[in-house]
Amino acid sequence: MIVSLAPGLLLALSMGVSGPVAAASSKVFTVANYPVEATAKDAVAAKEKAHAEGQQAAFGALLKRIVPVTAYNRIDHIKSIPAANLVDGVAVRSETNSRTQYIASLDFSFQADAVRDLLSRQGVPFVEDQAPRMVVVPITAESAEGKTSYRPASGAWAQVWKGLDLDNTLTPLRIEALRPTIHEDTVVAALNGDDSVERILTGEYKVDFVLLAIAEVDKASGVLNVSIAGIDGAGLVAWRRGYRIENGDVGYAMEFAAVVTQGVLEGRWKVAKLEDRGGGGFAYSVGGGAGGSEVRMAVEYGSIGEWDDLRRVILDTPGIDDVRIGSVSDTSAEVSVRFPGGADQLASVLSRQGLVLSGGGGYWTLRAGY
Repeated sequence: MIVSLAPGLLLALSMGVSGPVAAASSKVFTVANYPVEATAKDAVAAKEKAHAEGQQAAFGALLKRIVPVTAYNRIDHIKSIPAANLVDGVAVRSETNSRTQYIASLDFSFQADAVRDLLSRQGVPFVEDQAPRMVVVPITAESAEGKTSYRPASGAWAQVWKGLDLDNTLTPLRIEALRPTIHEDTVVAALNGDDSVERILTGEYKVDFVLLAIAEVDKASGVLNVSIAGIDGAGLVAWRRGYRIENGDVGYAMEFAAVVTQGVLEGRWKVAKLEDRGGGGFAYSVGGGAGGSEVRMAVEYGSIGEWDDLRRVILDTPGIDDVRIGSVSDTSAEVSVRFPGGADQLASVLSRQGLVLSGGGGYWTLRAGY
């Protein structure tokens, strides 16, 4: 599916556990390297404004990090709670200022117990357990004369991954280069969802989870195509998504794609953890048949090509049955399906693929998330 870029969106990204919480778990309550900027009558006022607005926005990013996408509609009012009462500390990574402007990159640490208590009192599920650290291997692809070659990423595609918050995320990452021992046929097999390459990748990098992140610039269509393949803490991964290159800014498209991918990985992990705990009724039946509750939705997209991708996901998702497609326009389509357990369970399943099913009252909206 093709994802449109929107300025300022890049960083907009538990069931409570009882008893002692490991220190590593509390790391997820830090939102690191968060950009802030403000203009005011003088430098002091600009700094105060940037810090105040930044901590509030970072709090919203924290909530999106630990709350499953199926409960996003329950955190809108929580995001407006003054974050100053929940902040544990602020660290400055870099800052510049003029007489009226302040720009900085800050780490906001939030009080873990206070955030847990707030979400628990509101009855909002959350996940704070970090996944085992996985290796991400950035790769660039180039197609010529009907053949695609794969090379270790250099330049922007390698750097944007290193610029993410790799430690505090729910899905900690380690960035590694593509090794010469991993041949192109292994990359192709991973892209095709062949689980036999799992042994090769994990053996080469000496970890349990390895993902290949492959970027290819389609200059003719102005799209950055990104494919993610391998295995993470939630299982096998194989998906492809396109990102529009606005004003020829390939670097921005790559940064956006990396942020989106990290959000999808976090979403997959949250669903897997909640299923493991039996929380929220996230288990679902796989298989066809006439069973299941009807889910009526408007599928929203930015192009017909994106609609084709979304339709394929709907048709290929195990458990979805009796798919009925009504009117289709340039931006949306009317769709009805049946799924065991209804919309809530379907939302959790689709969130593993980076899609958001939201709404209620018998009618839902499906769109690309993050």
